[in-house]
Amino acid sequence: MNPSHIARCAQLAMILEVSATPKPGNIDRDHNYTDTRFEHFLASAVGVYPILEKAAASESGIGELIHKAVTESSKWQSGGNTHFGAFILLIPLVMAGSRCENTTCLKEQAQKIVRETTVNDAVEFYLAFSKAKVKVKPVDDLDLSDTGSIEKIKEQGLTLFDMMEISGSYDMIAEEWVNGFEKTFECATMIKDKIRKNGINDAVVLTFMEILSRNKDTFIQTKFDTKKAEEISMRAGNILKGDMNRIMNGICKFDEELLNEGVNPGSTADIIIAGLFVLLFEGMRF
Repeated sequence: MNPSHIARCAQLAMILEVSATPKPGNIDRDHNYTDTRFEHFLASAVGVYPILEKAAASESGIGELIHKAVTESSKWQSGGNTHFGAFILLIPLVMAGSRCENTTCLKEQAQKIVRETTVNDAVEFYLAFSKAKVKVKPVDDLDLSDTGSIEKIKEQGLTLFDMMEISGSYDMIAEEWVNGFEKTFECATMIKDKIRKNGINDAVVLTFMEILSRNKDTFIQTKFDTKKAEEISMRAGNILKGDMNRIMNGICKFDEELLNEGVNPGSTADIIIAGLFVLLFEGMRF
């Protein structure tokens, strides 16, 4: 497909995700944080377009593309890390998109792209972390604040896929690379199944809740701990029991609670963005 078309699918996916409300604990068109606002996410999604278009026309250099996406995003807004996790998922999907005409091909090509990453991709990705100022667990013995870690990556011959394998047991986004974007394509199916009956907004919100109920969100585990992430998933699952009125009322209350607690299921939102990209690639319109 045309690189411009693929890039617009990715851009629209980011905009649709941040616009959907209420997504408990996350920024949306009705909720801001003190230092990060809805408009920052819009600016990031629009500003990063040239990098997405470049990715759609590229066959390699995934680490550099993620690094450039983070850099470009920060030029257009002052809200900090808006889409780092989303870029990690979107860039390989976008690179795959221009090679494909159907979803089966998209998944296969994305898997191939991430497995063929290089040591230089790992270095570029590592540099992107410090620029995005993302709070993460250390990867093996690699300290993100230590520039000497780049030399360790080179000495150990770690590719970017190797680094994702190290993190995959506790990081939802890394796990997607390792497991062939399994949750991403499940997410696409979940939204697709709901959109006709519920419309795009509620389809996204309900899918967000389902994914959160089934997975310990990495953002929550990093900011708090595993126990807190498990508690949030359990609460999300309980809300989804009952009729639609009860569910939507429960989601609104849950949203208020998580915002007050400072709990942000950001990795779940990144999966939603990737899933929306898949649907837009397939031709979804609303």
